[in-house]
Amino acid sequence: MPSTTSAATAVPATGSVRPRPWAAVLVLAAATFSVVTTEMLPVGLLTPLADGLRVSAGTAGLAVTLPGLVAAASAPLLPVAARRADRRTVLCALLLLLTAANLLSALAPHIAVLLLARALVGVCIGGVWAIAAGLGTRLMPPHRAGRATALIFSGIAVASVLGVPAGTFLGSLAGWRWTFVALAGVTLAVTAALFLVLPPLSPDTPVGPGTFARLLRTPGVGRSLLAVALLVTGHFAAYTYVRPVLDRVPDLGAGTVSTLLLGYGLAGVAGTFAGGALAARDPRRALLLVAAGLGTVVLLLIPAAASPAASTALLVLWGLDYGGVSVSAQSRLSAAAPGAREAGSALFAGIFNTAIALGAFTGGRTADALGPTAVLGVGGALALLAVPVVLSAGTRRPDPAGGAAPRERA
Repeated sequence: MPSTTSAATAVPATGSVRPRPWAAVLVLAAATFSVVTTEMLPVGLLTPLADGLRVSAGTAGLAVTLPGLVAAASAPLLPVAARRADRRTVLCALLLLLTAANLLSALAPHIAVLLLARALVGVCIGGVWAIAAGLGTRLMPPHRAGRATALIFSGIAVASVLGVPAGTFLGSLAGWRWTFVALAGVTLAVTAALFLVLPPLSPDTPVGPGTFARLLRTPGVGRSLLAVALLVTGHFAAYTYVRPVLDRVPDLGAGTVSTLLLGYGLAGVAGTFAGGALAARDPRRALLLVAAGLGTVVLLLIPAAASPAASTALLVLWGLDYGGVSVSAQSRLSAAAPGAREAGSALFAGIFNTAIALGAFTGGRTADALGPTAVLGVGGALALLAVPVVLSAGTRRPDPAGGAAPRERA
């Protein structure tokens, strides 16, 4: 099995070092930006999309829900199906499928056709995250792997800050169909760039049907995934309903709330890189701090509801904390199972997307029954439950030579 800890192993067939590893990482970030923007774009186009297809807003909302559910199922399945395929080829194929799905969305004459296209988007989301999430450690030497992983994951935050708002703006000018056409063009350009700058990559370790069961028995992996499930469910239970929560803060108009959400997104970009820097040194501590910080901040928003200044500061801190979730969790899983990074990424992507759907569902039921403020209590409590789970898991520190140090107990 080839080593996966340095750029020198990125091209197993020749053993040569790619001269542009940072370019490859940047294009992978563009790929994650493309899939997340495609996933979330209907959020900003929901009303015109529903009107154009003559369906209710609730029915049109399936265009947001369906890709996440399909991604959760496809993330662990795709590495098994493509177990021996070159990872550059697989990623390019997935992005071409994403391009086709966006074009099909633009041409959809009926909601059923749109949902078919969105199901294809879900396959792409799960597959891209399962493969791309762990490539930072293959393209870069250990001392740069954390920064590379953070850059790959920064596509999530940049999609929220730039991608979705830009798509929404274009939709208001030219219509929602042309927005999907434009996104198809972006995705096609990213595909071409990915083919040009990403080196051929053999599978890290071929993933078979029994790989995931063995991985879950690896010390630290199961509990780390449980922590991710709690943390992401808690976050989305609260964040899905952050707008009605902010609307209750005195002296915050609609324009101010939009600005605050932009500040949240920018803080998320910063948090991704801060989390990546910390995770490069100690991924378990990074995940622990993120969980404790996010849960605490969300709960503090309840008593801060009467203060615009306190609510603003806490929202920015929330974005900073959440920005570190993906990169710290991915780094934690890579450290816990250094010989099965792709399988770990696949499980991570599956759990993450399932938790998004579960969080939105939990938040909705809580908001309907108890009001939006109660959503903060539920979300914050779930996030804080991740803290003892992380503490109870062992830690495995990355070794500069490429292996892993013996497992330690908390």
